[in-house]
Amino acid sequence: MKYRIGIDVGGTFTDFLLAFEDGTSRIYKVLSTPDDPSIGLMTGLSEMAKDQNLPLKDFLQQVETIVHGTTVTTNAVLTYNGAKTGLLTTLGVRDALEMRRGIREEQYNNRYTNVEPLAPRYLRRPVKERLNYAGEVVIPIDMSTVDEAIDIFIKEGVEAVAVCFMNSFANKEHEEMAAKVVRERMPDTYLTVSSTLLPSIRFYDRVSTTVLNSYSGPILRRYLRSLVKRLEEAGFTGTLLIMQSNGGVVSPQVAEERAGVTLLSGPAAGPVAGITYTSINGFNDCLTVDMGGTSFDAALIKNQTPLVTSEGEINRLRLALPMLDIVTIGAGGGSIGWIDEGGLLRMGPQSAGSKPGPACYDIGGELPACTDADLVLGYLDADFFAGGRMKLNYDKAAKAIDEHLAKKLKFDMLEAAAGMYNVINVNMAAGVREVTVKKGEDPRDYPLVVAGGAGPNHACMIALELEIPVIIIPKESSIFCAAGMLMSDLKHDYVRTYPVALKQLDREKFTRLFKEMADEGTEDLRKENIPRERVEYFYSLDMRYTKQYHEVNVNISEADVYAFNLENIAEEFHKLHNLLYGYSLENEGTPIEILNMRVTCIGRTEKPRFIEEKYAGEDPSGAFKRYRKAYLPSKREFADVPVFDGAKLLYGNRVAGPAIVEQVNTSAFITAEYSLIVDRYGSFMVFLKDREQEFAGRIFNE
Repeated sequence: MKYRIGIDVGGTFTDFLLAFEDGTSRIYKVLSTPDDPSIGLMTGLSEMAKDQNLPLKDFLQQVETIVHGTTVTTNAVLTYNGAKTGLLTTLGVRDALEMRRGIREEQYNNRYTNVEPLAPRYLRRPVKERLNYAGEVVIPIDMSTVDEAIDIFIKEGVEAVAVCFMNSFANKEHEEMAAKVVRERMPDTYLTVSSTLLPSIRFYDRVSTTVLNSYSGPILRRYLRSLVKRLEEAGFTGTLLIMQSNGGVVSPQVAEERAGVTLLSGPAAGPVAGITYTSINGFNDCLTVDMGGTSFDAALIKNQTPLVTSEGEINRLRLALPMLDIVTIGAGGGSIGWIDEGGLLRMGPQSAGSKPGPACYDIGGELPACTDADLVLGYLDADFFAGGRMKLNYDKAAKAIDEHLAKKLKFDMLEAAAGMYNVINVNMAAGVREVTVKKGEDPRDYPLVVAGGAGPNHACMIALELEIPVIIIPKESSIFCAAGMLMSDLKHDYVRTYPVALKQLDREKFTRLFKEMADEGTEDLRKENIPRERVEYFYSLDMRYTKQYHEVNVNISEADVYAFNLENIAEEFHKLHNLLYGYSLENEGTPIEILNMRVTCIGRTEKPRFIEEKYAGEDPSGAFKRYRKAYLPSKREFADVPVFDGAKLLYGNRVAGPAIVEQVNTSAFITAEYSLIVDRYGSFMVFLKDREQEFAGRIFNE
């Protein structure tokens, strides 16, 4: 027997998907261990081995691939617990990390303080050198200033160094000269060179990304090397891959060198999984939402492709490496309810996490969390949480809500719980609007793919708020990102800056730069054992109207690249600009300019297979468990609601809301407005009752 494993380390739970050769799979969840994530990881692997009646060593020797999403770098940046980092930069611009792009996020908030740079000013050392915009030497590099800076770094015990000079994207010679000295004098120090990591225009974006990479690099390197060693000692001889923020995977060696690509790797697998679960039922577009214990992630997918951005931020720090365009807010099962200065009920972003957890976990938490509200409202079974392995304490949940919220609001305890449920649902709906309405898209046009252990209990209310008619709850929804990791491909992104008016493009340079990036990607994937026939290339340009401040990333076909079809490229830009901003200047003849050229190289990997079930009819009575009192939001009252065992629901079974569908790792509350039908792969398709016939035909064999 051969196995493949996807692992997603979250703030509250670590999720696992164990995939078998025959296409079947099993889900595992263990509490995360924030102090050392590998402890929780190894605990999950041990549980899998036990279930297979194998010693851990024998089990791991049969594991072909482990794909791992990590929050190690994310947490290091969020908590300012990264490496002590020094910066070598051009004389006169070392304060760019604090000046940023001169934009104040909250213009009218006089109390809004600047973000704290990851490299303190005394470790941001100026180097005498200067290149102009074309990469021509204006001031030769003074190597004595490099040596002086390194003397300070050594004295101060710097663990990581970032090298970023002005205009080095056009000429990397000065950076390479400085980096050579750093390697010679500080051989054990983690080093990032901006012209290697991100050779693109915009100095603040580049210097911030370079420092982020160095700041998080030593932390990730230590973790990965420790994990690799621990796995090898336990008997693992297969392939370990690390999830990236762009939705692809890379080897641990690449991740060590480019730690910045993992800064938002946790939620990146969600959209990848969303593509699979929607396409098998005939949808090309979808929205994915993932409600875990700490956060809520939302993403938009069009034409089976997640939206990508190179203008991301983490903890208000610019990260210009390509990443999936995911909106993350502090809304999860552990989100704490509280009352603001105006007397209004709020939910999150503070989270109870895995320890002490919500009050109902009964492991020390005393503040009311979302899971406490779900329990007292009847959406969770206190004796069946995590399949009964973890008993929930109803009394402690009720007491926390009553003491901290209900009495202060002068509400009944159950009214306060209903308020918590409503507020967090509205918060999450607002998160979905961020990736749809603000992108010029109507959320009603997309099926909502719902994931996370807490997500299905809130899915219908989020969809009602947004008037979404179709909801998909995947069979593996509770470990959605772990499943997505096994569906991910190896992926590398490359960029070259070429600022030029579209009509003045030099054909030879244009095609040469694209070919250079494609060849670089082919070679990098070859090193990761991906043959040429499994490599695909995707091309795009950062474009804008002349004198615009922001640019948009426009996907272009390979045919248009090498045929040099500028008319098609311009047309795609006008269409996208109109979609995003509501207008285009095509009829005015406004000139277009290019800023950056980008290539994404994807190495296709083997994917899990889906097993089709036999049609079993509409009757779900074989899965009926009992009735339970649950709160109905539309009526604002409790009622007896039928509860079904999700593991016993079969292809074609129909459950009309209101109802609750329980599984070992999640529960789904189906409101009165929706009905649920099981598709041929065991996932739940949820439709507005008055539009059920419009969509239901997609899930049946015809």
